[in-house]
Amino acid sequence: MKISQLAKKVGVSSHTLRYYEKVGLLIPSKRNVNGYRDYSEDDVSALKFILACKDSGFSLTETQSLLAIKDNKDQHACAEAKLITQLKIAAISQQIVQLKNMQRTLVNLEKYCSGGNKSAEFCSIISALEGGK
Repeated sequence: MKISQLAKKVGVSSHTLRYYEKVGLLIPSKRNVNGYRDYSEDDVSALKFILACKDSGFSLTETQSLLAIKDNKDQHACAEAKLITQLKIAAISQQIVQLKNMQRTLVNLEKYCSGGNKSAEFCSIISALEGGK
């Protein structure tokens, strides 16, 4: 199938597919004599795997590693996929802590601001942020 057909089938843009090919995630099974990409059902499965990785929060590098495991299961241990997943969980947990700290800061900034129509010279949000230099 052509790139536009694959894109439509899985709900992504042709641009996304070209990008995945450029970074080495998705390699068409073959090219026609005229150079057009010719995708197979195996390519559809690979793309669905890539999109599932993306939806799970894995980076392109992590996705490449997981694809390598998927494509050569007999040469890899399940522990490799688990380690990649554990590292992603740890990174996301750290991001959650950072986001909660940001939220707490913003809630406090918002709480003490009257939001009135006076000059921003008296804005407690701006003052607090200026003091944080």
